[in-house]
Amino acid sequence: QVEFVESGGGLVQSGGSLRLSCAASGRFSFVSMGWYRQAPGKLRESVAVISRAGNTKYADSVKGRFTISRDSTKNTVYLQMNSLKFDDTAVYYCYVREILSGIEYWGQGTQVTVSS
Repeated sequence: QVEFVESGGGLVQSGGSLRLSCAASGRFSFVSMGWYRQAPGKLRESVAVISRAGNTKYADSVKGRFTISRDSTKNTVYLQMNSLKFDDTAVYYCYVREILSGIEYWGQGTQVTVSS
């Protein structure tokens, strides 16, 4: 059982910034952490992921604007989102992925709305 506490979503004007945070607790080990997003009528998109070693990977659509980081001591992952665009509007889900099994556990999601 894995529980998540997500925060930081909201409404922001185009060009603005938001910082999402997600704290995970429960029984898991050796995880990478990251964020997906899904907008109405669109497929789920992997936004960013960070490994235990701190290696990061981003979707092309957010490179240079978003930064993922983590505090492994707190099992918390962050997503700093700058220069937000209308197309960034979506529900953002954090997740942890067990490296050995590949099993993913998702948070409940937080809405990000960017007004044009």
